[in-house]
Formats: sequence, C-alpha cells, structure tokens
Amino acid sequence: MNGEPSWDVYRSFAAVLREGSLSGAARVLGMTQPSIARHISALEDAIGGELFVRSQRGLSPTDRALVLEPHAEALVTAAAALRRTGTGQVDAIEGNVRVSASQAVGVMHLPPILARLRRAHPALAIELALSDKVDDLLQRRADIAVRMVEPTQQALVARRIGAVRLGFHAHRDYLALRGIPASAAELKHHDLIGFDTETAYIRASMRHVPGIDRAMFALRVDNDAAQFAAIQAGFGIGICQTVVARRDPALVRILPDALDLPLPIWIVMHEDLRRGGRYRAAFDALAAGLSAVTEREG
Repeated sequence: MNGEPSWDVYRSFAAVLREGSLSGAARVLGMTQPSIARHISALEDAIGGELFVRSQRGLSPTDRALVLEPHAEALVTAAAALRRTGTGQVDAIEGNVRVSASQAVGVMHLPPILARLRRAHPALAIELALSDKVDDLLQRRADIAVRMVEPTQQALVARRIGAVRLGFHAHRDYLALRGIPASAAELKHHDLIGFDTETAYIRASMRHVPGIDRAMFALRVDNDAAQFAAIQAGFGIGICQTVVARRDPALVRILPDALDLPLPIWIVMHEDLRRGGRYRAAFDALAAGLSAVTEREG
C-alpha cells in the first residue's frame, strides 16, 4: 500500500481484534470476509509486520497488534463521537446522544426517563451503553455517563444527584418457607444471591457485612438485573436497591441495621458538550428523573 492506510483499514483491524475472526469482523461491520482480509493484509504491508496468527480458536493477535490496539480503539471511538456530534444542529435538540450507565441503573431506572425524554424531543435518538466499567468521557466513549463513583477527571461537568440505598431483600414466599434471619450471622443458613467476580467496589461494600464471602452464595452472577430477578423469583436473599424493591410488594427488606449502604449517583459529561442543545436536554432529563428515585443528601 502506498501512503497512509484508509480509515476503513483501521476499523477492520479493530473489529478483528474484538471479534477474534475475519468472519466475526465482517458480520459486525456489514462487510465481506475477503474485504476484511484485504484490509488486514494492507495494514500489515504498511507497518511491515504480521498482526495475527491462526490458532484453533481463530485469529490470535501478535505482540505488534496488541501494541496497536489502544490506538485503533481510539480511532474508532473518535469516529463514533464525530458521527454523533455531526448529527443535528448545535443548538437544536435533535441528533444522537450516547449515554453510559451501569446495568442496574440502565435497566431499573433509565427506561421511563428516556421514554419521557424521547416524547419531549422526538428528533432525539439515544444510544444506551450498559456496563459496570467506567467509560472514559475524555475519550468520548460516551457523551453523558451515569456513575456510582465521583469522577476524578478534569474537563468534566459533574452533578451529584443523591444516593440510592442498598439492603438485604427476599421474596415473602422464600421467607415463609425458610424463616426470617434475626441477625447477619444467620444468613449462612440461607440461600444467598451474590457476585461471581470480586471487584474493588464489591470488596469495599462487603466490608459492611463481615462474615459473608463468595463461597457462601448459592447463586453467583455478576449482573445486577439478574440478581434482582432471582430475588423476585424467591431463590433466596440478595442485595438490591431499596427504592427498586419497594416497587414489588412481595419483596421484604430484612436486617436493615446490618446493611444500609448509600450508593451515590453522579451525572457527568464533557464540558465541551454544554453548548449542544441535545446534550443539555439529556443531561437535565437524567438529573430530574434520577432525582425522583434518590435520597437527597445533606
């Protein structure tokens, strides 16, 4: 290849890295497998080295490819942000807004908020990215983020909305069958619902309930919505937001003195987006909607 590889070449490279195969990359990009193969070959010619080797599991990236990966992802992210920003007029409430939120917030709180936002501004399209990882707004992986931790990055507009509280809950049918534990020590005699993968946040949270660890869980799952569904189904005792549990009269909060953990909610966006009408409208709608489900602090 003569000159700088085209944008499509880098996009194909990033897709193969994510999907692990030419066919997978072709599927997500809506291209043919031979076209993806030609892009990878062109990039290898441009940089003078091999990017992938074939294995039983598909294509394995070489060390050279792994070094290039963050740069390729940055290009893909920047291109997506450019497309979102380019849609609609700057001051008009139209075009695309990408919102990042945790699984729990995205499933349990945002749908009615986003529905009201859409009814108020029918020319606005929302992209909702659900992940318990903190998206880097400075790299424009999202336009607005709902976070459960205070942002530390500069150049961000952040508003602390309030907090939701976490507590132990169980279905009344489960408690009728197994009894209500009188203390945290009695939880070991019950079917507990908890995490599968321990994270730094989970380790910090579990300090509030000493004596409980992963080995005690009868159901282990890293999805908050799945944990809540298991509580509703009467599987056992789990931790969920009290405001969400109150929506189901069959759920009972137990041992409130043993666990009453506040979980702060922040809404964050890059300061450069404040001039965009669609971003201000989405930010304000999220703030108003989440304020209705959180407890005011101070």
